[in-house]
Amino acid sequence: MTVPPAVPVDWLTAPTHRAWLDAECRRLLAFGVGAGLAEGGAAYLDDSGAPDPAQGVQTWVTARTAHVYSLGVLLGVPGSAPVADAALAGLTGRLRDAEHGGWFHALDAEGAPDRESGKSCYDHAFVLLAASSAAVAGRPGAATLLADAADVYLRFFWDDAAGRPVDAWDAAFARADDYRGLNATMHSVEALLSVADAVEVLEGTRATSGATALGGGAAAWRERAARAARFVVELAEAHHDRLPEHFGPDWAPDLDLNRDRPDDPFKPYGATPGHGLEWARLLLHVEAATGGDDALAATAVRLFDRAVADGWAADGAEGFVYTTGWDGAPVVRQRMHWVLAEAIGTAAALHRRTGERRFADRYAAWWDYAERYLVDRAAGSWHHELDPANAPAATVWPGKPDLYHALQATLLPRLPLAPMLARSLREGRLDA
Repeated sequence: MTVPPAVPVDWLTAPTHRAWLDAECRRLLAFGVGAGLAEGGAAYLDDSGAPDPAQGVQTWVTARTAHVYSLGVLLGVPGSAPVADAALAGLTGRLRDAEHGGWFHALDAEGAPDRESGKSCYDHAFVLLAASSAAVAGRPGAATLLADAADVYLRFFWDDAAGRPVDAWDAAFARADDYRGLNATMHSVEALLSVADAVEVLEGTRATSGATALGGGAAAWRERAARAARFVVELAEAHHDRLPEHFGPDWAPDLDLNRDRPDDPFKPYGATPGHGLEWARLLLHVEAATGGDDALAATAVRLFDRAVADGWAADGAEGFVYTTGWDGAPVVRQRMHWVLAEAIGTAAALHRRTGERRFADRYAAWWDYAERYLVDRAAGSWHHELDPANAPAATVWPGKPDLYHALQATLLPRLPLAPMLARSLREGRLDA
């Protein structure tokens, strides 16, 4: 008797898999419920989910926590609102620079603000994202925070002539740094699209007056995101789909930056496959939100393919290496959890956009990898870093600081490409 070939299960459409994603999402939210601080802000979490006081209170962690638990509110998960509101209180309170405007990078273990690190676009993009998601979730004070964050971002970070952001200023917003970075630009695109959604939601609910005037209205925010996305299309074409991360003030790539410190957590040397994957997904969000040209989707596919070819199992073991050289050879071989989370979300997005089976197959294989090596069923959340042999490590990321990447990996496969996550949840688009 001839045995017919096995028909692979399409996880992306299976109700049982969606139920698994929902359970994992709730498990992650349960892990971080201790992050909200009574004084305002969100703690950096250790391996067990307890606050790590030695890490102080960091703006990017606080903003990501406000975003994640605002999504929890929109999902109807009990316990999410107090965490979101505590994080928001930190952003409207002690992390806010009342003298010069904007947000400090962090507070130290004693609660004193870090006045040496200056003001970074990376931090402020996450404040924009947090305020947008919280406003869509109807959290108290979020609309006012969004207006404040939008004003600071447009005054100091968005360079309209370039169509992308300035990376950093000194603490007083007196002098901009010459460095320009693709990482802050990437997170800006996510935030800009989310602000556009929030503006339209606030206009519709009349939660704030003049919502359509915020930064020129929703269309203006989406056009800013589209301009940055078009720059990435050009970069990909010029650099064989390995995206330069670091630039001078004129946006000329600096391909050798941090060659002597290749594992820098925010400015690593070389190409970062995880950012190629994340940009691929964001290009699809921009296309869906703006009706952009086909170059966005075509570039997304190429970025995905390059990241997988260079980064996945590049040294013989499963997992994505952290960075590669410009020839595609591994440089830093640690496996970061966020890279795998972005690979999952991007594979789901590309399958939704193209219908190609290969993306669904990668998606399933990467969840298998996550379950074997990253998902921590004993202590909770995901291991944030693995060594080249896929054992837990902490050379770059000690502890389990936040839930942002992992939680979004459980939601992106269940939501459309536009609008962004918070508004899609508000409008009941989950699994629709």
